[in-house]
Amino acid sequence: MQMTHEVFNQPTPLVDYNLFDTNQGLLDALKFNAPSLATAELSALGERLGSADMQTHARLANTHTPQLHSHDRFGRRVDQVEFHPSYHALMSLATSAGLHGTPWGSPHPSPLPGGEGITPSALLPLRRREGITPSALLPLPLGEGRGEGSPRLFPSSPHLLRAAGFMLFTELEPSTLCPISMTYAVTPALRSNAAIHADWAPKLTSRAYDPALKLFSEKTGVTMGMGMTEKQGGSDVRANTTQATADGSDAWGQRFRLTGHKWFFSAPMCDAFLVLAQAPTGLSCFFLPRVLPDGTLNAIRIQRLKDKLGNKANASSEVEFEGTTAWLVGEEGRGVPQILEMGTMTRLDCALGTSGLMRQALSIALNHCAQRQAFGKALIEQPLMRNVLADLALESEAATALSMRLARAFDNSTDAHEQAMARLLTPVAKFWICKRGSHFAQEAMECLGGNGYVEEGGEGIMARIYREMPLNSIWEGAGNIMALDLLRALCKADAAAALSLELAPAKGAHPELDRLAAALPTRVEEMATEIEARRLAQDVALAVQAALLYQSAPTAVFSAFCDSRLVGNWGQAFGTLGAGTDFDALIARAMPH
Repeated sequence: MQMTHEVFNQPTPLVDYNLFDTNQGLLDALKFNAPSLATAELSALGERLGSADMQTHARLANTHTPQLHSHDRFGRRVDQVEFHPSYHALMSLATSAGLHGTPWGSPHPSPLPGGEGITPSALLPLRRREGITPSALLPLPLGEGRGEGSPRLFPSSPHLLRAAGFMLFTELEPSTLCPISMTYAVTPALRSNAAIHADWAPKLTSRAYDPALKLFSEKTGVTMGMGMTEKQGGSDVRANTTQATADGSDAWGQRFRLTGHKWFFSAPMCDAFLVLAQAPTGLSCFFLPRVLPDGTLNAIRIQRLKDKLGNKANASSEVEFEGTTAWLVGEEGRGVPQILEMGTMTRLDCALGTSGLMRQALSIALNHCAQRQAFGKALIEQPLMRNVLADLALESEAATALSMRLARAFDNSTDAHEQAMARLLTPVAKFWICKRGSHFAQEAMECLGGNGYVEEGGEGIMARIYREMPLNSIWEGAGNIMALDLLRALCKADAAAALSLELAPAKGAHPELDRLAAALPTRVEEMATEIEARRLAQDVALAVQAALLYQSAPTAVFSAFCDSRLVGNWGQAFGTLGAGTDFDALIARAMPH
């Protein structure tokens, strides 16, 4: 009898490989930005993230989405969100790797295993059911990695090290990184209330994951979220209507009662939040814990969870405040600049996250095309497919280079040039990298054909990536907001000079880059209207990416990038590189194994 279901010409899934060791673009970007950075822990993290066990956790956390329980079975209000155990396994790995707070901690923060959080023994039933090994659930320290003796930089690069880990984790599962990112971003803003910061900072930098709903002082570790947008205002947070009424003061300073509605309240199971509300003297920033100092639950009423396109493992909610207790952070009436300190850090993570998703989509496409046969040879040997894959590889490496450069700027906040680059590159990287993400994911998905469009199996990751890509472009300020932020950054007197200095190392390397670099300072100084702000953000991004690739990547990468993105030897779709491109070099460099 003839066999009709013999499976052949299907690729082996990309699994059990080291995400860090096989990412040459990331390796070179780290070497350029911090030559002496210790990366052993990143390699260990990359090994863990590429494992079949962790891929199973990522799949399950997105399949079994968060469930809201507004009341218990007796009718009492509880406002809690229940997660699948795989969500907690992912959160445990991210916190033990220090992706949430170690740049703000001690020089050598150590993990705090055990405690009352999620431990390997707590997940034993899941391991038995899903075939997950115990090693996949153990804490993984991510050390600080000092770069002593760096000829160009500073002795320590905790933000850069953490950024690389964050990008790698995004390749595995991005949804759980929402509370991780916000916890990382909260410290600069929270410092404006010294008493709260003193009490909460040790728990915010702890490497223990503790999801229990209880008083912060009784927990081994905490996470924080934020709530700014309301349904009538969106990005225009000054249109917020939530009201703050004075309620005395205590050890944490001025206390208020909040009444209002938040349309997007990220990760509602975090232990505390920074929120905006209208105080008597104007829009102000407030610290809002889920459990009050006396141990009672705060009045945070979760109305519903958002049914989102992607980001399925993470809970995004809509909440009501009914006399909810909160404490003032910073100066009353200065809430927007106060909370935007948090927004700046999360915008870095948007660029990092999209870069990580690009890399994973590219890796899956390369893995598929190297094994899949069509028209007598492997897809990766087909000329048109080689053009597509090489073009995607260029975009991925350029995104990585720009993201890592931005992270480096956060590591030296006292240096004038690094301060200027942080102001310039935060909106630029957030705008350009995130804008390219959705187009990139669609093209990578097309490399797999119908296999890329389904949710099942290892290649089902591609569909998850595609649904996730638009989020980073929207979250923490969509494209227009980023372009406007760039214009504000350009108002600083040193902006044009800082950009010229940043591009100077690549002077003479490519005539089109020289032309663009020479024109940008004038365009920066003369930019008087908003109408061309997006174009300026694009061109600044391309110029900086080209200059970075000249310094960190092989000639084949730099030349192909300039010839396509700057000269215009490139179409409107991926896969339109010129015939003179060194396709072999670009593809070989990007291979994940």
